[in-house]
Amino acid sequence: MKFLSSQLAYFFADATARRNIRALLRLLLLLAVLVVSYTVVFHVVMAWEGQEHSWLTGLYWTLTVMTTLGFGDITFQSDLGRFFSIVVLLSGVIFLLVLLPFTFIQFFYSPWMEAQQQQRAPRQLPETTSGHVVLTHYGPVTISLISRLEFYGRAYVVLEEDLARALELHDRGIKVMVGARDDQQTYRNLRIDRAAMLVAGGDDFLNTNIAFTVRELTETVPIVTMAQKPESVDVLELAGSNHVVQLPVMLGRSLARRTMAGEVRANVIGRFGELIIAEAPVTGTPFVGKTLAESRLREVTGVNVVGVWQRGQFILPTPNTRIEPTTVLLLAGTTSQLEHFDSLFVIYNVFDRPVLILGGGRVGQAVAATLREREVPYRIVEKDPEQARHLDHVVLGSAADLEVLKRAGIDEAPTALITTNDDGINIYLTIYCRRLRPDMQIITRATMERNVSTLHRAGADFVMSYASMGANSIINLLERDDVVMLAEGLDVFRYPAGKELIGRSLRDTRIREETGCSVIALETTGGGTSVNPEPGTVIVEGTELILVGTADGERRFKQRFT
Repeated sequence: MKFLSSQLAYFFADATARRNIRALLRLLLLLAVLVVSYTVVFHVVMAWEGQEHSWLTGLYWTLTVMTTLGFGDITFQSDLGRFFSIVVLLSGVIFLLVLLPFTFIQFFYSPWMEAQQQQRAPRQLPETTSGHVVLTHYGPVTISLISRLEFYGRAYVVLEEDLARALELHDRGIKVMVGARDDQQTYRNLRIDRAAMLVAGGDDFLNTNIAFTVRELTETVPIVTMAQKPESVDVLELAGSNHVVQLPVMLGRSLARRTMAGEVRANVIGRFGELIIAEAPVTGTPFVGKTLAESRLREVTGVNVVGVWQRGQFILPTPNTRIEPTTVLLLAGTTSQLEHFDSLFVIYNVFDRPVLILGGGRVGQAVAATLREREVPYRIVEKDPEQARHLDHVVLGSAADLEVLKRAGIDEAPTALITTNDDGINIYLTIYCRRLRPDMQIITRATMERNVSTLHRAGADFVMSYASMGANSIINLLERDDVVMLAEGLDVFRYPAGKELIGRSLRDTRIREETGCSVIALETTGGGTSVNPEPGTVIVEGTELILVGTADGERRFKQRFT
């Protein structure tokens, strides 16, 4: 009932709809006059023929003749009566079977359906709307971002130009508005001046247009744009973008950091003030075969092992966790502590044979650039001759061809990085490489989050999601908070200490046991950052906790302690 009243209110608020209703009412009034007139004439003609009928019978005869039902139980005997019946019949056909249905559909049903569509996919937001995030495109990054916005309680709206597509998104539960992306009026209807952020996720040219259009309307709303090409960054900033996110570069660097090749170094993946999060492979070091307690890493270097990667699986470590040749350590410490770590273990070289990069697109090129900075040898397998012409250390051919892979060094390569933007191809190549080299480290990317688990099952050691990385980058900018994505579904995040935690020691809170998250640092107001706090550390008012954990772990922490 509430839905019906809202539909009626929206319908009658439109001036065109009100005019249509008036036209329909005039037709109905004319039809009523005809019915009454025919009923009166029926009695007159029947009386002239010497027949007597009630007024209800007259109304009954008029309606049956006008609707062409004509039961035949009441008939005229004279030619005048039959002529009158023909007139009633023809007018009924015209008014009831032609004009009334057409008028009803044209003036009521079609506007009603349009009003329903406008309710589902409006062309403007309510005037009271504020604090919302405007998303100009619906794609993999947007899908991942929407789930995070809902998790953090942020309102959002997706801008869609096509009405049919907008209605489809609405039926999926997505909040959507219809409008042209290059029209200033669209952004006025989006209440852009009161929005928390605008995220432009189209191509570089359209994003430039969007940023320029919105910046002319408001100087304050933060604008985040996606850039596919490095040369577009300056133009997007000149157009008015506050933050330009180069996801291919970010993803390529993240993939390259997890390569078990070159010197053993702590690769920095995130910073929280004084706290630095880094990863370090341990293949070829004296750590292999020892437990974390036996390695004495914390005593020697000061860094704390807050996580362990084993063949793509993240494990919260214990003193008895054993270090394997394929282990990658997740470290937390200060700059000086990590420099001390590097000085002790940089002498160990994991592998000196070239790493394979399957795919020479933007992500593959970013991987190559990062490996080149680390002086790690690599070879790129690329099947497009035009693309390969601009690459160094390239092997031309399909990565699905065994001869091509052998020429690239599949038999000796320590790592294969699969970087194409087609998840189906990535799954195929992951299975293929795992069958060819069961001992090889395989790192791959996924465009859609739903394919991450499939890639792990196919044999990938690490999977980084293009969509998740983009969503985390935007959430980080929106929340003004450091959220570092370590791998798909694993983040480092911070939360202020709630009432449940203040006055208790870390050991007593049982955060790790109840949520699966591990506290790696404490930040206090005016007291700086306590990196790798001891279990007996008491949480005081005003403390912020920096934790590492999965997305589910973060949800449990939020529900339990905030």
